[in-house]
Amino acid sequence: MKKSHCRNLLVVVMTAMLAAGCGNKTSEPKKASTQVAAKVNSTEITISQVNSVLARTPNVTPENTERVKREILDRLIDAELAKEEAVSKKLDRSPNVLQTMEAAKTEVLARAYVEQFASQQPKPTPEEIKKYYNDHPEFFTQRRVFNVEEIALPGTDGLAPKLREQIGKTRSMTAIANWLKSQGIQFTANSGVRFTEQIPADYQQQMQSMKDDEIRLFENSGALILVHVVASKTAPVDEAHAAPRIQQYLFTQRSSAALATDMKQLKEKAKIEYVGEFSTGAAEAQSKAKAEAEQKAKSQAEAKSKSDADARAKESQVSAARAAADAKAKEEAATQAQVNEAARKRAADAKARADAEDAKGRSAPARPELEKGVSGLIK
Repeated sequence: MKKSHCRNLLVVVMTAMLAAGCGNKTSEPKKASTQVAAKVNSTEITISQVNSVLARTPNVTPENTERVKREILDRLIDAELAKEEAVSKKLDRSPNVLQTMEAAKTEVLARAYVEQFASQQPKPTPEEIKKYYNDHPEFFTQRRVFNVEEIALPGTDGLAPKLREQIGKTRSMTAIANWLKSQGIQFTANSGVRFTEQIPADYQQQMQSMKDDEIRLFENSGALILVHVVASKTAPVDEAHAAPRIQQYLFTQRSSAALATDMKQLKEKAKIEYVGEFSTGAAEAQSKAKAEAEQKAKSQAEAKSKSDADARAKESQVSAARAAADAKAKEEAATQAQVNEAARKRAADAKARADAEDAKGRSAPARPELEKGVSGLIK
């Protein structure tokens, strides 16, 4: 109980010293009264300290701002009193406290460096934002929302083929869960709603192509994930609404990449020596981390390659079907043209024969007996 109280006291003290500043002694030049929120013995707590904490406080609205500021000030007063009491008891000289304060100082300074470094990176251009929007329809124009059931379990050797066999036998997650129980395999079941961007990158593209009531098995960071799409629908986002998120994502991605490069250069310039128990494991840890990174990159590349191959195969099927339809249409058109030509030729032949008969009738010589008979009738 005493340790817990001391730990809580230390948190309060560190909050006052690091998150909000350490206050100002009255021995320093006096600030304007409008900048002072409260005085605790010989220490002043400023409005800027209150505002600094307020800026990092979540769920602050115009309606509750004044109440939250009062609560922050009260906490800063409590922290200042706790700090002064700790100093009077020489706790600021305790090795544990000194170590914690130094760690906090390192963290604050490191964060300040990262924030300053990130702020110096160029913002994404409108052209880059538009290109990202057009290049990733799965996140925007073709974005989907999935109602899913999931089963997660460790990726033990030989389990994946057995699970795929079970998927082929049944379309029920309940049946698969019962089979896992019968095999004594531990798993975690879950269900919920997932948007495309909330799906792990390792199987994001594959899941985007899933149909309703389909079950698939995915591998993610050494674990096996069974996903059943109960239902889904499109949930597109237009470019205007997507632009701020794209800008933030691209900026964060660019800053992270630049920071990683900068840290690599700093490490190369610095003299770093692992000592004691860490000296033997450093190379092994680096090798392991590199192997894991390469394996992850390979898995992502294979997933992308499979997705691209599926897309190409589908496109090839569509092209083949379209070509077959075009060929059939051409064949039918050629056949019809032949029929029409034959009909036209028959009509022309018939007309030619009729014309010939008519011409023959007009040019034939008169028969004498017929002329004589006619003359007799006239007389």
